[in-house]
Amino acid sequence: MSAPDPRLRVRPMTVADHPAVLALNEDSVAVLSPLDGPRLAWIAGLASAPLVVVDPAGAIAGFAIALPEGTAYDSDHYRWFAERYERFLYLDRIAVAAGARRRGVGSLLYDAAERIALPHGRMLCEVDSDPVNPPSLAFHRDRGYVELERRTGASGKGVAMFAKELGAG
Repeated sequence: MSAPDPRLRVRPMTVADHPAVLALNEDSVAVLSPLDGPRLAWIAGLASAPLVVVDPAGAIAGFAIALPEGTAYDSDHYRWFAERYERFLYLDRIAVAAGARRRGVGSLLYDAAERIALPHGRMLCEVDSDPVNPPSLAFHRDRGYVELERRTGASGKGVAMFAKELGAG
């Protein structure tokens, strides 16, 4: 895990960021579900943590969207967690621009989302497990995430369900 580039800045996502976020999502669609403008606007409206990382030139280097418990979000992974936990922040998606990888962008996004998750007591997410994604599985374990279960989602992809207890819920 690389130390974050000190010139990078995390801030809340705005509507003006949506075109860049959609492009990053499309670049990562092999590991993220597809997203269009109306769906992004809807999910970002439900989220308590729609975040972007901006580089010194103002370009979006990465984004993350995390949703609290109790929303109308229709993700089967979100619903799986909601059936098991009363309080949580669910990291729905995260993507880092190809040219910004290994610069700590993912760590910055996780650090910010975990701070937002503190009042919820835990951060939840899933990682592709079929096909397996060893770097992502290792990243999550190194950050203190515990694998709860492996399951097949509605998309037919295998995923590992992860939780990180934050101790403040």
